[in-house]
Amino acid sequence: MSYCFQLQHSIFRPRHCPFRRFSHYNNFSSRVSFRSFSWGKDLEMEDMKEASEMVVRDPVLLEKKIASICLAGPHKLQVIADFDATLTKFWVNGTRGQSSHGLLQQGNPEYDAKRQQLYDYYHPLEFSPTIGLEEKTKLMEEWWGKTHGLLVEGGLTYESIKKSVADANIAFREGVVELFEFLEERDIPVLIFSAGLADIIEEVLRSKLHRTFKNVRIVSNRMVFDDDGHLVSFKGKLIHSLNKNEHALDMAAPVHEQPGDLNGPSDENDSVKKRTNVLLLGDHIGDLGMSDGLNYETRISVGFLNHNIENSLSCYREAFDVVFVNDAPIWGVIKLASQMCSNES
Repeated sequence: MSYCFQLQHSIFRPRHCPFRRFSHYNNFSSRVSFRSFSWGKDLEMEDMKEASEMVVRDPVLLEKKIASICLAGPHKLQVIADFDATLTKFWVNGTRGQSSHGLLQQGNPEYDAKRQQLYDYYHPLEFSPTIGLEEKTKLMEEWWGKTHGLLVEGGLTYESIKKSVADANIAFREGVVELFEFLEERDIPVLIFSAGLADIIEEVLRSKLHRTFKNVRIVSNRMVFDDDGHLVSFKGKLIHSLNKNEHALDMAAPVHEQPGDLNGPSDENDSVKKRTNVLLLGDHIGDLGMSDGLNYETRISVGFLNHNIENSLSCYREAFDVVFVNDAPIWGVIKLASQMCSNES
């Protein structure tokens, strides 16, 4: 496959201004063409206006990182992605999109209310600046453990998961399918890290994308159901918001074709560890920790800043190599991935 990716250097250079209004510094050059897709799309920058909403911390460093990854080849690259508000939209139909954990309704109002009470108590503690990491980690283990206990005690079923997803206000960003296809064709693994529930994420993938991808694996909390479709336990280590990283890689498993499939982690996880170049996607600065535990050589980090842009942009720009704003689509990520793979044979 041949590739043509022409990117003017100016698109990577944020304008020098006091960042008072974002519209003043995201008006990049439109002289960009991108023609590299096997599905035959010719994408012009004028047709991808939202993808131009990109800010780069250090254009020269980014170019060096792209060149390094490109030289090593696709066989050394892996993609690590957060799920909620990263692969999925922040805004859906004009309202705040639901998270994979927040959309779950057990079909038992009493237990839904109990889980909400836990959220109301622990969520402020998760972001408290006065609680140390060790203590906060214990609190997160408590929260997740109690929540999982309520899901079992409250009799969660397959059908409740399917109905919750069907009724949920959740949608993928434009370009996610094309990104997965692009990476699948090159055997580049995608690890979706989530402190939520793998079974719900799988159902969202199946119901919203209508297909699975052999290169996509999920690192998240997995449920065990009995023959009648009732949740009886969770398997493997507990994954919460503060240990969502490649130390938990042994929990990675492919997306199951049907709910309740028992296929677990495979030997492929060992080969992933040998891929020492990383494209990391997240919507919180804390998501940068997803690559902890991986002895990577080069990492390009992409942050999606979905709201509170004026107050948060400077922090995101310092933390991530690339920042997309205003709930941007994934097209810009595909462009980066294409350039990283431009030397493939």
